[in-house]
This record gives sequence, C-alpha cells and structure tokens, in this order.
Amino acid sequence: MSLSEPPSEALADVVIVDYGLGNLRSATRGLERAGAAVTITDDPDDFAAADGIVLPGVGAFREGMENAGPYREALADAVVRGQPVFGICLGMQMLLTSSEEADHAGEGDVVGLDFIPGRNLRFDEGQKVPHMGWNDLSVERDHPLVTGVDGSDRGGSVDGEYAYFVHSYYAVPDDEGAVVATTDHGRTFPAVIANEDGTVFGTQFHPEKSGETGLTILRNFVDICSPE
Repeated sequence: MSLSEPPSEALADVVIVDYGLGNLRSATRGLERAGAAVTITDDPDDFAAADGIVLPGVGAFREGMENAGPYREALADAVVRGQPVFGICLGMQMLLTSSEEADHAGEGDVVGLDFIPGRNLRFDEGQKVPHMGWNDLSVERDHPLVTGVDGSDRGGSVDGEYAYFVHSYYAVPDDEGAVVATTDHGRTFPAVIANEDGTVFGTQFHPEKSGETGLTILRNFVDICSPE
C-alpha cells in the first residue's frame, strides 16, 4: 500500500469538533486518507467515545474561543482522560493560554484552553503578514506526531519537509520543551507543539493541505489514536 492510499479498514474513530470555524471538509478527507473513521460533531457528548479529537480552525482567536465555549469542559475532560487532542492552525493557538490578537483588535483579554501554557504573538518585526504558503519544518525533538518526517528520527534540529501555512500570529509556549518542530518567517517560531504528557498537540500549518508531509503527520495522529 502506498502512503497516499487509505487503509482498507479504519484504524481509529476520530471526531472533528464543529464549532463554526474551520475547513471541515478538507480535514475530513485528509484524516480519512490517513486511515481514520471521521465524525463531524457539534455535540460534546460524542467526545468520550472517540479515539481522538481534532480541533480545526480558521479565523480570529476571540471568535474561536467564544464559539468553542460550550466545548471547553468536554475538551478538558478528554485531556484528563488522556485522549489525544489535535489542534490545527487556529485550533493549535487555542490550546494555549491567551493571544495578543484580541489586544491588537482592542478587545481585551481572551482566555484560551490553557492545555499548553503560553501566549500567541503577532509577527511584528517587518515580516509579511499573513505568513502564507509553503515553508520548511525543522524537527527539534522526538514526538510520535512527527515520526517519519525527515530528520525526526536522527535527533537534533534537522530540516524536514515543507508544510502549508496561513497565519498572522505564532505560539510562544511558556516551556520551550513544548516545541516539537519550528519554522522560520523572519524569526523562528513553533510549527508543532505538544504538552508534557504528549497527548495534546497541534500544528500551526494545515497538514490536510501539506501533501505527503501532512499525510504522514495525519497518519501518525491516527496511529496515536489507534486502540491497542
């Protein structure tokens, strides 16, 4: 079976949280190619029975957190249970504690999910904003999500494959150890982050739009979720 061909049987049951923001169709297609049986749901009661949870997202941090408010408790319960929770793009930023995006818009503090303590900052050092298009990944440490991404099995910081980004803010975790992979856009910023337990993680880029590299990461996520 080639990497691009989905398995004949689903390897894990994954739910995508439909909170009103995010390209659910492309995320669903990518996860299905990676071997997951996917359910799109706006019912937090569906989370507990899933093998893994995906929090996608495109848009503003405040709107994302307001829309995700009804799911905050169920997501926190999933983290306590040790269920894998995967944030994509805005979904990754929402895993952190806060974002200066709301401050930039004059909207005051907005509290994130705080599963990975830290803050999202705006590119403000002369970089083109938004950071849009393909950029390369540099794997900084081992994590199951980046297994097989070039450089991830050799230790150290090694340039890997390219991924597709669209964002104006970047994550700054309190713990540098939360950074799994980085990318450069006038400054080095986290492209993949994970909590200490390794069960909550996110990608700033869109794996479902990132070709074979993205499919490798999605397959790794499905493997993480697969029941033993």
